[in-house]
Amino acid sequence: MKSEKTTIAAAGILIGLIAAMLVFFGNPANMGFCIACFLRDTAGALGLHSAGAVQYIRPEIIGLVLGACAVALATKEFRPRGGSAPVTRFILGVFVMIGCLMFLGCPFRMILRLAGGDGNAILGFVGFALGILAGVVFLKKGYTLKRSYKMPTLEGQLYPFMQIVFLILLVVAPSFIHFSEAGAGPGALHASVAVSLAAGLIVGALAQRTRLCMVGGIRDAVLFREWQLLFVFLAIFVSALVVNLILGAVTGTAYFNPGFAGQPVAHTDGLWNALGMFLAGFGCVLLGGCPLRQLVLAGEGNTDSAVTVLGLMVGAAFAHNFGLASSAEGPTANGKIAVIIGIAVVAVVAVSNTVRRSDA
Repeated sequence: MKSEKTTIAAAGILIGLIAAMLVFFGNPANMGFCIACFLRDTAGALGLHSAGAVQYIRPEIIGLVLGACAVALATKEFRPRGGSAPVTRFILGVFVMIGCLMFLGCPFRMILRLAGGDGNAILGFVGFALGILAGVVFLKKGYTLKRSYKMPTLEGQLYPFMQIVFLILLVVAPSFIHFSEAGAGPGALHASVAVSLAAGLIVGALAQRTRLCMVGGIRDAVLFREWQLLFVFLAIFVSALVVNLILGAVTGTAYFNPGFAGQPVAHTDGLWNALGMFLAGFGCVLLGGCPLRQLVLAGEGNTDSAVTVLGLMVGAAFAHNFGLASSAEGPTANGKIAVIIGIAVVAVVAVSNTVRRSDA
Protein backbone atom coordinates (compact mmCIF):
# COMPACT_ATOMS: atom_id res chain seq x y z
CA MET A 1 0.00 0.00 0.00
CA LYS A 2 2.81 2.38 0.88
CA SER A 3 4.64 1.68 -2.40
CA GLU A 4 1.36 2.19 -4.29
CA LYS A 5 0.87 5.60 -2.67
CA THR A 6 4.46 6.51 -3.49
CA THR A 7 3.94 5.54 -7.13
CA ILE A 8 0.73 7.57 -7.34
CA ALA A 9 2.40 10.59 -5.76
CA ALA A 10 5.35 10.32 -8.15
CA ALA A 11 2.97 10.12 -11.11
CA GLY A 12 1.09 13.21 -9.93
CA ILE A 13 4.32 15.14 -9.45
CA LEU A 14 5.52 14.21 -12.94
CA ILE A 15 2.18 15.14 -14.53
CA GLY A 16 2.20 18.52 -12.77
CA LEU A 17 5.79 19.11 -13.90
CA ILE A 18 4.96 18.28 -17.52
CA ALA A 19 1.84 20.46 -17.51
CA ALA A 20 3.72 23.47 -16.15
CA MET A 21 6.66 23.00 -18.52
CA LEU A 22 4.34 22.90 -21.55
CA VAL A 23 3.50 26.54 -20.81
CA PHE A 24 7.21 27.33 -20.78
CA PHE A 25 7.54 25.61 -24.17
CA GLY A 26 4.73 27.63 -25.72
CA ASN A 27 1.25 26.56 -24.56
CA PRO A 28 -1.14 29.27 -23.30
CA ALA A 29 -0.66 30.41 -19.69
CA ASN A 30 -2.26 28.11 -17.11
CA MET A 31 -3.09 25.77 -19.98
CA GLY A 32 -0.30 23.23 -20.11
CA PHE A 33 -3.09 20.69 -20.35
CA CYS A 34 -6.80 21.32 -20.81
CA ILE A 35 -8.83 18.48 -22.26
CA ALA A 36 -11.86 20.66 -22.97
CA CYS A 37 -9.80 23.44 -24.56
CA PHE A 38 -7.69 21.06 -26.62
CA LEU A 39 -10.71 19.12 -27.92
CA ARG A 40 -12.29 22.49 -28.79
CA ASP A 41 -9.15 23.52 -30.68
CA THR A 42 -9.08 20.21 -32.54
CA ALA A 43 -12.79 20.55 -33.40
CA GLY A 44 -12.02 23.99 -34.84
CA ALA A 45 -9.10 22.68 -36.87
CA LEU A 46 -11.42 20.06 -38.38
CA GLY A 47 -13.89 22.80 -39.36
CA LEU A 48 -16.58 21.98 -36.80
CA HIS A 49 -16.56 25.62 -35.70
CA SER A 50 -15.21 28.81 -37.25
CA ALA A 51 -13.72 30.60 -34.22
CA GLY A 52 -10.34 31.51 -35.68
CA ALA A 53 -8.74 32.05 -32.27
CA VAL A 54 -9.10 28.40 -31.24
CA GLN A 55 -8.18 26.14 -34.15
CA TYR A 56 -5.29 23.69 -33.87
CA ILE A 57 -4.99 19.88 -33.80
CA ARG A 58 -3.54 19.41 -30.33
CA PRO A 59 -0.83 16.71 -30.19
CA GLU A 60 -1.37 16.38 -26.43
CA ILE A 61 -4.78 14.78 -27.07
CA ILE A 62 -3.29 12.42 -29.64
CA GLY A 63 -0.53 11.46 -27.22
CA LEU A 64 -2.92 10.93 -24.32
CA VAL A 65 -5.00 8.42 -26.27
CA LEU A 66 -2.07 6.62 -27.87
CA GLY A 67 -0.08 6.53 -24.62
CA ALA A 68 -3.02 5.01 -22.77
CA CYS A 69 -3.63 2.60 -25.66
CA ALA A 70 0.00 1.44 -25.76
CA VAL A 71 0.09 0.73 -22.02
CA ALA A 72 -3.30 -0.99 -22.14
CA LEU A 73 -2.08 -3.26 -24.94
CA ALA A 74 1.17 -4.00 -23.11
CA THR A 75 -0.63 -4.90 -19.87
CA LYS A 76 -3.47 -6.78 -21.60
CA GLU A 77 -6.00 -4.19 -20.42
CA PHE A 78 -7.15 -3.27 -23.91
CA ARG A 79 -10.71 -4.55 -23.77
CA PRO A 80 -13.15 -3.25 -26.41
CA ARG A 81 -16.52 -2.70 -24.76
CA GLY A 82 -19.55 -0.52 -25.43
CA GLY A 83 -23.28 -0.31 -25.89
CA SER A 84 -24.07 1.32 -22.55
CA ALA A 85 -26.56 4.11 -23.44
CA PRO A 86 -24.36 5.69 -26.16
CA VAL A 87 -26.87 8.41 -27.08
CA THR A 88 -27.24 9.46 -23.44
CA ARG A 89 -23.46 9.54 -23.07
CA PHE A 90 -23.15 11.66 -26.21
CA ILE A 91 -25.67 14.19 -24.88
CA LEU A 92 -23.98 14.29 -21.48
CA GLY A 93 -20.66 14.90 -23.24
CA VAL A 94 -22.16 17.85 -25.12
CA PHE A 95 -23.36 19.51 -21.91
CA VAL A 96 -20.19 18.75 -19.95
CA MET A 97 -18.27 20.66 -22.62
CA ILE A 98 -20.73 23.57 -22.47
CA GLY A 99 -20.15 23.72 -18.70
CA CYS A 100 -16.38 23.63 -19.15
CA LEU A 101 -16.45 26.43 -21.73
CA MET A 102 -18.55 28.55 -19.40
CA PHE A 103 -15.71 28.23 -16.89
CA LEU A 104 -13.04 28.25 -19.64
CA GLY A 105 -11.36 25.01 -18.71
CA CYS A 106 -11.81 21.37 -17.77
CA PRO A 107 -11.16 19.95 -14.28
CA PHE A 108 -7.51 19.42 -15.21
CA ARG A 109 -7.08 23.07 -16.20
CA MET A 110 -8.94 24.11 -13.05
CA ILE A 111 -6.09 22.61 -11.00
CA LEU A 112 -3.48 24.26 -13.22
CA ARG A 113 -5.25 27.61 -12.94
CA LEU A 114 -5.11 27.29 -9.15
CA ALA A 115 -1.40 26.48 -9.40
CA GLY A 116 -0.97 29.63 -11.49
CA GLY A 117 -2.64 31.79 -8.84
CA ASP A 118 -6.01 32.22 -10.57
CA GLY A 119 -8.49 32.83 -7.74
CA ASN A 120 -11.45 32.41 -10.09
CA ALA A 121 -10.67 28.71 -10.17
CA ILE A 122 -11.52 28.50 -6.45
CA LEU A 123 -15.15 29.24 -7.27
CA GLY A 124 -14.93 26.80 -10.15
CA PHE A 125 -13.68 24.14 -7.76
CA VAL A 126 -16.56 24.80 -5.35
CA GLY A 127 -19.08 24.36 -8.15
CA PHE A 128 -17.25 21.29 -9.43
CA ALA A 129 -17.30 19.63 -5.99
CA LEU A 130 -20.99 20.43 -5.52
CA GLY A 131 -21.78 18.97 -8.94
CA ILE A 132 -19.96 15.76 -8.03
CA LEU A 133 -21.86 15.58 -4.73
CA ALA A 134 -25.13 15.99 -6.62
CA GLY A 135 -24.17 13.08 -8.83
CA VAL A 136 -23.14 10.97 -5.84
CA VAL A 137 -26.65 11.35 -4.41
CA PHE A 138 -27.98 9.53 -7.48
CA LEU A 139 -25.20 6.94 -7.42
CA LYS A 140 -26.19 6.03 -3.88
CA LYS A 141 -29.79 5.61 -5.02
CA GLY A 142 -28.81 3.21 -7.77
CA TYR A 143 -28.16 5.39 -10.84
CA THR A 144 -26.83 3.37 -13.77
CA LEU A 145 -26.57 3.57 -17.55
CA LYS A 146 -26.72 -0.22 -17.65
CA ARG A 147 -23.98 -2.64 -18.52
CA SER A 148 -21.64 -2.49 -21.49
CA TYR A 149 -20.93 -5.39 -23.82
CA LYS A 150 -17.86 -6.94 -25.37
CA MET A 151 -17.17 -5.42 -28.78
CA PRO A 152 -15.11 -6.62 -31.75
CA THR A 153 -11.45 -5.66 -31.50
CA LEU A 154 -11.77 -3.35 -34.50
CA GLU A 155 -14.42 -1.28 -32.70
CA GLY A 156 -12.02 -0.56 -29.85
CA GLN A 157 -9.17 0.24 -32.24
CA LEU A 158 -11.04 2.85 -34.28
CA TYR A 159 -10.67 5.81 -31.91
CA PRO A 160 -6.91 5.32 -31.33
CA PHE A 161 -6.53 4.93 -35.11
CA MET A 162 -8.34 8.26 -35.58
CA GLN A 163 -5.60 9.88 -33.52
CA ILE A 164 -2.96 8.61 -35.93
CA VAL A 165 -4.96 10.15 -38.78
CA PHE A 166 -5.16 13.45 -36.84
CA LEU A 167 -1.38 13.38 -36.32
CA ILE A 168 -0.83 12.93 -40.05
CA LEU A 169 -3.19 15.82 -40.78
CA LEU A 170 -1.34 17.99 -38.25
CA VAL A 171 2.05 17.29 -39.81
CA VAL A 172 0.94 17.45 -43.45
CA ALA A 173 -1.36 20.46 -42.81
CA PRO A 174 -3.62 20.18 -45.88
CA SER A 175 -5.61 23.25 -46.87
CA PHE A 176 -8.89 21.93 -45.46
CA ILE A 177 -7.44 21.85 -41.92
CA HIS A 178 -7.73 25.19 -40.10
CA PHE A 179 -5.00 26.69 -37.93
CA SER A 180 -5.19 29.85 -35.83
CA GLU A 181 -2.97 32.59 -37.20
CA ALA A 182 -0.13 33.93 -35.07
CA GLY A 183 -1.45 36.27 -32.40
CA ALA A 184 -5.07 35.27 -33.02
CA GLY A 185 -5.61 33.62 -29.65
CA PRO A 186 -4.97 30.45 -27.61
CA GLY A 187 -5.02 28.24 -30.70
CA ALA A 188 -1.90 29.97 -31.99
CA LEU A 189 0.02 29.27 -28.77
CA HIS A 190 1.51 25.82 -28.54
CA ALA A 191 4.69 23.91 -27.89
CA SER A 192 6.32 22.08 -30.78
CA VAL A 193 4.57 19.00 -32.11
CA ALA A 194 7.33 16.73 -30.79
CA VAL A 195 7.26 18.19 -27.27
CA SER A 196 3.46 18.21 -27.09
CA LEU A 197 3.15 14.67 -28.43
CA ALA A 198 5.79 13.33 -26.03
CA ALA A 199 4.06 15.07 -23.12
CA GLY A 200 0.73 13.54 -24.11
CA LEU A 201 2.21 10.05 -24.44
CA ILE A 202 3.77 10.22 -20.97
CA VAL A 203 0.68 11.66 -19.27
CA GLY A 204 -1.57 9.19 -21.09
CA ALA A 205 0.54 6.27 -19.90
CA LEU A 206 0.63 7.57 -16.32
CA ALA A 207 -3.10 8.31 -16.30
CA GLN A 208 -3.83 4.79 -17.52
CA ARG A 209 -1.71 3.16 -14.81
CA THR A 210 -2.96 5.36 -11.95
CA ARG A 211 -6.62 5.47 -13.12
CA LEU A 212 -6.31 9.26 -12.80
CA CYS A 213 -9.69 11.00 -12.79
CA MET A 214 -10.42 14.48 -11.51
CA VAL A 215 -14.02 13.50 -10.75
CA GLY A 216 -13.17 10.11 -9.30
CA GLY A 217 -11.05 11.63 -6.54
CA ILE A 218 -13.95 13.43 -4.87
CA ARG A 219 -16.50 10.73 -5.77
CA ASP A 220 -14.42 7.93 -4.25
CA ALA A 221 -13.63 9.94 -1.14
CA VAL A 222 -17.35 10.45 -0.49
CA LEU A 223 -18.56 6.97 -1.44
CA PHE A 224 -15.72 4.74 -0.25
CA ARG A 225 -13.48 6.94 1.94
CA GLU A 226 -10.78 6.21 -0.62
CA TRP A 227 -8.30 9.08 -0.94
CA GLN A 228 -5.74 7.90 -3.50
CA LEU A 229 -7.07 9.81 -6.51
CA LEU A 230 -7.39 12.98 -4.41
CA PHE A 231 -3.75 12.47 -3.48
CA VAL A 232 -2.86 12.60 -7.20
CA PHE A 233 -4.89 15.82 -7.46
CA LEU A 234 -2.85 17.37 -4.67
CA ALA A 235 0.45 16.15 -6.13
CA ILE A 236 -0.34 17.71 -9.52
CA PHE A 237 -1.28 21.02 -7.89
CA VAL A 238 1.82 21.20 -5.69
CA SER A 239 4.15 20.13 -8.48
CA ALA A 240 2.74 22.65 -10.97
CA LEU A 241 2.82 25.40 -8.33
CA VAL A 242 6.46 24.73 -7.46
CA VAL A 243 7.50 24.61 -11.12
CA ASN A 244 5.65 27.87 -11.79
CA LEU A 245 7.51 29.55 -8.93
CA ILE A 246 10.87 28.18 -10.10
CA LEU A 247 10.25 29.25 -13.70
CA GLY A 248 9.32 32.73 -12.51
CA ALA A 249 12.51 33.02 -10.49
CA VAL A 250 14.74 31.68 -13.26
CA THR A 251 13.23 33.43 -16.30
CA GLY A 252 11.99 36.67 -14.78
CA THR A 253 8.56 36.02 -16.31
CA ALA A 254 5.72 35.57 -13.85
CA TYR A 255 4.19 32.11 -14.12
CA PHE A 256 2.39 32.52 -10.77
CA ASN A 257 0.10 35.54 -10.62
CA PRO A 258 -2.18 35.47 -7.56
CA GLY A 259 -5.48 37.28 -7.92
CA PHE A 260 -8.77 37.35 -9.78
CA ALA A 261 -8.57 40.09 -12.42
CA GLY A 262 -6.45 39.83 -15.52
CA GLN A 263 -5.95 36.07 -15.40
CA PRO A 264 -5.14 34.41 -18.74
CA VAL A 265 -8.10 32.92 -20.66
CA ALA A 266 -10.40 33.45 -17.66
CA HIS A 267 -13.20 35.71 -16.46
CA THR A 268 -14.17 36.96 -13.02
CA ASP A 269 -17.89 36.11 -12.91
CA GLY A 270 -17.83 33.84 -9.87
CA LEU A 271 -21.43 32.64 -10.09
CA TRP A 272 -21.10 31.38 -13.64
CA ASN A 273 -17.64 29.95 -13.03
CA ALA A 274 -19.24 27.89 -10.28
CA LEU A 275 -22.36 26.95 -12.25
CA GLY A 276 -20.33 25.96 -15.31
CA MET A 277 -18.22 23.58 -13.27
CA PHE A 278 -21.28 22.36 -11.36
CA LEU A 279 -22.69 21.21 -14.71
CA ALA A 280 -19.35 19.64 -15.65
CA GLY A 281 -18.99 17.83 -12.32
CA PHE A 282 -22.58 16.59 -12.28
CA GLY A 283 -22.39 15.32 -15.85
CA CYS A 284 -19.00 13.67 -15.39
CA VAL A 285 -20.19 11.67 -12.38
CA LEU A 286 -23.05 10.30 -14.46
CA LEU A 287 -20.58 9.46 -17.23
CA GLY A 288 -18.23 7.69 -14.83
CA GLY A 289 -15.24 9.97 -15.26
CA CYS A 290 -13.84 13.37 -16.24
CA PRO A 291 -12.85 14.30 -19.83
CA LEU A 292 -9.29 13.10 -19.20
CA ARG A 293 -10.56 9.74 -17.98
CA GLN A 294 -12.85 9.44 -21.00
CA LEU A 295 -9.87 9.86 -23.33
CA VAL A 296 -7.88 7.22 -21.44
CA LEU A 297 -10.80 4.78 -21.51
CA ALA A 298 -11.25 5.42 -25.24
CA GLY A 299 -7.58 4.53 -25.62
CA GLU A 300 -8.30 1.26 -23.80
CA GLY A 301 -10.95 0.36 -26.37
CA ASN A 302 -14.06 1.63 -24.58
CA THR A 303 -16.40 2.76 -27.35
CA ASP A 304 -18.82 4.38 -24.88
CA SER A 305 -16.03 6.74 -23.85
CA ALA A 306 -15.17 7.37 -27.50
CA VAL A 307 -18.81 8.40 -28.07
CA THR A 308 -18.57 10.67 -25.03
CA VAL A 309 -15.46 12.36 -26.44
CA LEU A 310 -17.25 12.90 -29.74
CA GLY A 311 -20.05 14.51 -27.71
CA LEU A 312 -17.49 16.78 -26.07
CA MET A 313 -16.23 17.88 -29.49
CA VAL A 314 -19.74 18.52 -30.78
CA GLY A 315 -20.45 20.48 -27.59
CA ALA A 316 -17.42 22.64 -28.33
CA ALA A 317 -18.68 23.23 -31.86
CA PHE A 318 -22.12 24.24 -30.54
CA ALA A 319 -20.53 26.50 -27.94
CA HIS A 320 -18.57 28.50 -30.50
CA ASN A 321 -21.07 28.40 -33.33
CA PHE A 322 -23.92 29.68 -31.16
CA GLY A 323 -22.10 32.05 -28.81
CA LEU A 324 -22.24 29.84 -25.70
CA ALA A 325 -18.55 29.94 -24.77
CA SER A 326 -17.30 32.55 -22.32
CA SER A 327 -14.41 34.91 -22.98
CA ALA A 328 -12.17 37.12 -20.87
CA GLU A 329 -15.04 39.63 -20.86
CA GLY A 330 -17.30 37.12 -19.14
CA PRO A 331 -20.11 34.69 -19.93
CA THR A 332 -22.60 35.32 -22.72
CA ALA A 333 -26.38 35.40 -22.35
CA ASN A 334 -26.65 32.37 -24.63
CA GLY A 335 -24.08 30.56 -22.55
CA LYS A 336 -25.99 31.19 -19.32
CA ILE A 337 -29.18 29.82 -20.86
CA ALA A 338 -27.31 26.76 -22.16
CA VAL A 339 -25.82 26.02 -18.73
CA ILE A 340 -29.22 26.19 -17.04
CA ILE A 341 -30.71 23.93 -19.72
CA GLY A 342 -27.72 21.62 -19.30
CA ILE A 343 -28.20 21.30 -15.55
CA ALA A 344 -31.88 20.49 -16.14
CA VAL A 345 -31.07 17.88 -18.80
CA VAL A 346 -28.40 16.23 -16.66
CA ALA A 347 -30.82 16.13 -13.72
CA VAL A 348 -33.46 14.46 -15.91
CA VAL A 349 -30.90 11.87 -17.04
CA ALA A 350 -29.97 11.22 -13.41
CA VAL A 351 -33.56 10.86 -12.22
CA SER A 352 -34.78 8.75 -15.13
CA ASN A 353 -31.89 6.30 -14.95
CA THR A 354 -32.24 5.99 -11.20
CA VAL A 355 -35.99 5.34 -11.36
CA ARG A 356 -35.47 2.61 -13.94
CA ARG A 357 -32.96 0.89 -11.68
CA SER A 358 -35.30 0.97 -8.69
CA ASP A 359 -38.18 -0.33 -10.79
CA ALA A 360 -36.16 -3.16 -12.27
